[in-house]
Amino acid sequence: MGHQHEKNIKLVIEYDGGGYHGWQRQRGVLTIQEVVESRLAIMLGRDVCVRAAGRTDAGVHALGQVVNFYTSARLTPEDVQRGMNSLLPEDIVVKSAEEVPTSFHARYSAVCKCYRYYVLNRHLPSALWRRYAWHVPYKLDISRIEHALGALEGTHDFSSFRASRSSVRSSVRTLYHARCCVSGGELLVFSFLGDGFLRHMVRIMVGTMVEVGMGKRGVDEIPYIIEARERSRAGITAPAHGLYLVDVRYEGERKGGDGEDGDETFEKGNGYPPFGYVEH
Repeated sequence: MGHQHEKNIKLVIEYDGGGYHGWQRQRGVLTIQEVVESRLAIMLGRDVCVRAAGRTDAGVHALGQVVNFYTSARLTPEDVQRGMNSLLPEDIVVKSAEEVPTSFHARYSAVCKCYRYYVLNRHLPSALWRRYAWHVPYKLDISRIEHALGALEGTHDFSSFRASRSSVRSSVRTLYHARCCVSGGELLVFSFLGDGFLRHMVRIMVGTMVEVGMGKRGVDEIPYIIEARERSRAGITAPAHGLYLVDVRYEGERKGGDGEDGDETFEKGNGYPPFGYVEH
């Protein structure tokens, strides 16, 4: 169906994924897509189908999920943002809204995505971080992790780092950056920027790096794990609640890499938690 007589609206959405069974609609459970589409339907007076940049799993959070939808309503993007934020529950917020070309597709127009993963590395658990970071009580060696992360960068077949039941046609992806830094002395912030990610890919990479940091794996094992192309060769899958979809970028936007521009998303969030808060 053509959309030549409709406006294409792009939304950037932030959400706490803890109370939802992921982004994508599923029968019998509450998902973020269902909530967003139901509120749009109320505001626009008709059913709306939104396209998302990424299908985050149950429990995964987003600081910058991107969606788009078509409408013939005489509403400005500002009206859409204001109306949606008055209708959505408090754990979902529309951060921005804008009209984009009809050809724009939140998923297929994306050129790269940025994910972060938070690990709280201290003996005691946290009452406040329990839903937003993976608590690892064993001391992790950050230098070992940093060394091992370098081997993930570049273009590889990441079959060893995808969910066992994944059925994608190709497991080849390019990671522009894979980094880890420490905030407040106890919060490890993993950041990954790539042209695409397989299901559970970030969580398996983080689980593997935690094992490296604990000394359960050698720092030079990563190339052999990649070469094996077998899920059983990589580490555990880190829990969902520490993962955040931070940013989705499109043609004309800076993606970092080896050039002088660097990686703006990493610089803006270099080591900082999603809420600007660290326990001491």
